Amino acid sequence: MKPLLELQNLTFRSPEAAPALRQVSLAVYPGERIAVMGNNGAGKSTFFLICNGILRPQSGNLFFQGQAVSPKYAKKQVMELRQNVGIVFQEADNQIIASTVESEVSFGPLNLGLPLAEVQQQVDNALADMNLLAYRDRAPQNLSGGEKKRVSIADILAMHPQIILLDEPTASLDPQNTILLEQTLNQLSQAGITLLVSTHDIDFACRFAERAVVFSTGEIIADGPVSEVLNDDQIIAQAGLRKPLLFEAASLLTNALGRPAAAPRSLAEFAEMLKNTKK
Repeated sequence: MKPLLELQNLTFRSPEAAPALRQVSLAVYPGERIAVMGNNGAGKSTFFLICNGILRPQSGNLFFQGQAVSPKYAKKQVMELRQNVGIVFQEADNQIIASTVESEVSFGPLNLGLPLAEVQQQVDNALADMNLLAYRDRAPQNLSGGEKKRVSIADILAMHPQIILLDEPTASLDPQNTILLEQTLNQLSQAGITLLVSTHDIDFACRFAERAVVFSTGEIIADGPVSEVLNDDQIIAQAGLRKPLLFEAASLLTNALGRPAAAPRSLAEFAEMLKNTKK
């Protein structure tokens, strides 16, 4: 399988600052669910902005569907990249600009120059997917944090992206809205959209992602299955993370029983693990 998005030896630095990314290489494949992790300042947000074409690296190459975007950054290629690789920012208020939910979600497709009938259909579909049809005439600034997050995702869905990048999507959400967001992400994944989620929420990453990419001081220090990466003491220590609570609970149970067991990624898997200990 060929990667949808590929970064090769990318380096980015702001003027008079240490490099935010150093020789970063990564391939993203269709349908993946990737957790992008690391402390503040590790390079996660810069990585997302380069993937979307907002920032341009000083060196290295960026490919989308096998076609080189960098170093030329031709207008046509950048537009195709931004249409297909959408980004949902941590603060929804920084992304929402229109006076109604419908006009907000219409903004992207209209800028593509699509026929009005096609724009309306894409907007209706995005609003329906995010359960926002009843909100179409509401002012997005007056919505709750969870509702604003859904509007931000609808913004991207209306562009028919192949990849969505979500920067700290659970930040500032209450438990109920976090559950709703996870359900939404699962639905998007089932629809075939590739998802990369930057998060400090270790337990959410464990439940949601299949692959974990860990940044530290602008470099990728780990890339692999979540059950392996987030259970590696050395990686956890170097990145300043912690193990998922389910991994810790499983470790305690394993030590008590004196026999190894796979690290569970969900409560259902942990319950199955407990059931097996009774056999």
